[in-house]
Amino acid sequence: MNPVDLNQNELEALRILWEHSELKPAEVQARFSWPIENATLRSVLVNLVEKKHIARRLQGKAFFYAARVPKATLLQNVMQHLARVFAGGSNQELVAQLVETADIKPADLLLLRQTAAGSTPSKSKRKTK
Repeated sequence: MNPVDLNQNELEALRILWEHSELKPAEVQARFSWPIENATLRSVLVNLVEKKHIARRLQGKAFFYAARVPKATLLQNVMQHLARVFAGGSNQELVAQLVETADIKPADLLLLRQTAAGSTPSKSKRKTK
């Protein structure tokens, strides 16, 4: 599974399926953050099935789609890829570079410290999204 092989539409479809479990194509289309043509969406869904990121199930005459790859798994794969490209494979160095180059606010740094210490109150909420 190569996270770089996912385009913007595929990532958006995955985001929707992670949030809403199993949906028909029209339901996915209605939740897109931008307009997407029906034919384009169907191609996106077929590509994600072929890449084994989502599963398709026939119920009656309708297909339902659901994510097969957990959000955390794909995030970890993306992080590992970015770490290899930008930080010599070090996740810590990648995070340090992100902190240095991003618009990080004091509250964001507090959350990072809490996360590193394993004491974030919202940790369980983030895992379920």
